[in-house]
Amino acid sequence: MQTGIIGTGRIGTVLARILVAAGHEVLLANARGPQTLGPLVAELGPAASAAHPAEAAGQAELLVLMVPFDSVRGLLPPESVRDTLLVDATNAFSGPGAPRDFGGRGSSDLVAAWYPQARLVKSLNTMHFETLAVAGTAPDRAGPNRLAHFVAGDDTKAKEIVAGIITDLGFAPVDTGPLHSGGILQQPGGPLFNRPLTEAQALAWISH
Repeated sequence: MQTGIIGTGRIGTVLARILVAAGHEVLLANARGPQTLGPLVAELGPAASAAHPAEAAGQAELLVLMVPFDSVRGLLPPESVRDTLLVDATNAFSGPGAPRDFGGRGSSDLVAAWYPQARLVKSLNTMHFETLAVAGTAPDRAGPNRLAHFVAGDDTKAKEIVAGIITDLGFAPVDTGPLHSGGILQQPGGPLFNRPLTEAQALAWISH
């Protein structure tokens, strides 16, 4: 499966590296254009390529948004992600470390409204990039000590596909439920944001 990543900052670059290491193909895009991604594509090798965001949306089987939240609306033509599995890995802040207040709505609820024809899953947003880079392959994080990555969404099959990728990366997928309630658990200010939990700890927390 070719995974498109829109946003090549620290966490987007880390995700690209670990996806390629796990045997996936990646299509990278950012606001500055594919010509700026030459060094990263060269580093990643033949499994990586670069495109403009709209091109990535049209070509990738799964698309991950790793841009600042305020860049999401209008980033892509809504029609370009019709039936696309779109992973919202963005985080909304109102200031340094301060979660944005949407008056009871989740940030992913807004993304779903902006891209209503996409198959939206909230995931890959809760872990610090330094942990993401190494925890999936760390010997002390194997088996029952695997760290959890969370998935939330209203499309069961879409969540299963994202869960499979999380497993490929060496992490444990844990379902937090529907997009609204499960996404709020994962977003900044939620109880699962930036909180490394093993699979057992995460499942225990979800079931409590």
